[in-house]
Amino acid sequence: MPVKIRLQRHGKKGKPFYWVVAADARSKRDGKFLEKLGTYNPNTNPATIDLNLDSAVQWLHNGAQPTDTARAILSYKGALLKHHLDGGVSKGALTQEQADEKFTKWLDEKSGKVDAKKDNLSTAKADAKAKAFEAEKKVNEDRIAAAKQAEADLAAANAPVAEEAAEETTTEENTEETQA
Repeated sequence: MPVKIRLQRHGKKGKPFYWVVAADARSKRDGKFLEKLGTYNPNTNPATIDLNLDSAVQWLHNGAQPTDTARAILSYKGALLKHHLDGGVSKGALTQEQADEKFTKWLDEKSGKVDAKKDNLSTAKADAKAKAFEAEKKVNEDRIAAAKQAEADLAAANAPVAEEAAEETTTEENTEETQA
């Protein structure tokens, strides 16, 4: 029975969520599977991948062929490297301790890269938020200045009318006083 390590789609429309499974190559995409190896969520940045490394490596030892996307996921999490190192141990090129040491060193470097990417994303998000806040602040200040200018223009435009009205009332009062 040919076994494939592949993705099984779950989630709703537009929000995919995948299970990484070992399945018979003849079964449907979302059909029967032999074992669930992990999950893959591409909706987050960086993508969230949970993988049972030992099970994945065991299926690779048994001859399971990963699909292209599953191969990329297994490579990202180190399952292909562990499979490769185990092959070296079985041939006698490495001892198990050397293979484990190489694998842990690789895992540390990989986690450092992932953490650096997360930090860069969070700082970029904070910078974008600060820029948006400053732009909004400037727009609000411009709007307040424009409102004050419009108010001053309106007051200046109404001032001659008010002076004329005041002069008319004083002239009317003067004429009433002279008539009286």
